Amino acid sequence: MQARLIAFYLPQYHPIPENDEWWGKGFTEWTNVTKAKPLFSEHYQPHLPADLGFYDLRLSETRQAQADLAKEYGIYGFCYYHYWFNGKRLLERPFNDVLNSGQPDFPFCLCWANENWTRRWDGKEQNLLLKQIYSEEDDRLHMQWLAQAFSDRRYIKVDGKPLFLVYRATKLPNPQQTVKIWREEAKRLGVGEIFLCRVESFASEQEDPRLIGFDASVEFQPDWTQLGLPLQKGRLWHLARKLGLAHQAYGNHNIYEYSTIVKHMLAKSNPTYQRFPCVTPSWDNTARRQAGAIILQNSTPEVYESWLRTIVDNTLANNYSTEKIVFINAWNEWAEGNHLEPCQKWGHAYLEATRMALRDRKTDFTTYLSRETCLK
Repeated sequence: MQARLIAFYLPQYHPIPENDEWWGKGFTEWTNVTKAKPLFSEHYQPHLPADLGFYDLRLSETRQAQADLAKEYGIYGFCYYHYWFNGKRLLERPFNDVLNSGQPDFPFCLCWANENWTRRWDGKEQNLLLKQIYSEEDDRLHMQWLAQAFSDRRYIKVDGKPLFLVYRATKLPNPQQTVKIWREEAKRLGVGEIFLCRVESFASEQEDPRLIGFDASVEFQPDWTQLGLPLQKGRLWHLARKLGLAHQAYGNHNIYEYSTIVKHMLAKSNPTYQRFPCVTPSWDNTARRQAGAIILQNSTPEVYESWLRTIVDNTLANNYSTEKIVFINAWNEWAEGNHLEPCQKWGHAYLEATRMALRDRKTDFTTYLSRETCLK
């Protein structure tokens, strides 16, 4: 048996009228990516694409190339972020084209990013651009649209049920009622049973999902509740302060050592409910934020591979569920510095690490920590 690796997928790589209005004509995620600059010595910025270039997701050739690359390196499917605002969808064209054309022939599921649309990406969360408005009528309308996707033969299923994620389940005013309506409507539409997962993105989301009617959870990485103190609170920060370089070097950002974060994540206790684990190859959202960004520095394909391999082994050994699924955050979050797609620094190294984690599980992260290359 092999674990199914599902990578989160961002569709923010084509212009839309709303982004033209809010951010400027022609804005896409690449606008943020190309503006990023290194903030201190050894800071890896900007993250620039290699093989696929600065692509436009309106092109079927691009979407096919992504799927071909993912399949080659062991990714089972994509989890597309889905933006629904009381019947209005944003960034919908790439997935619409995937659904309507039947191509690429590559498994997928959806994650409803149900937060308000704000200027969060540049650190100005108080500026509301598009608000989520919840209602029973909208719950039914939403499921009526989702049923089209759920009925596609490529749609990923858990225990034979279409898998649907909600990014911020606690934002739903009455999640039990929403779930009840969704399940009723799915049956009425001929979809049958559905498998609902809440994403454990924040502390308020990390409780038994069955309490609000969901079937399971999906771990989000990085887990913000397990980061510990940033490096600025330690020896390096105090040395920089003595030299008068603290603000110059780090700005108002939070920096963590990737290997240390991996160790923290693997030390998390197992929940009493079903939770699909997640790993991330890296994280650095300074491309989006002038202040308050989180940087996981010194990520390498070797450390990522060890983390993923350990998680895959644990998943295969876990008897809690017959479904062996591991999420990866993400396939193409370029402005958050977490992407499996090839970049100019690492090429295919993270993809190769992904493939090796599935094929060769002789070395787990515990073994890696014992090496001389790990943190002192």
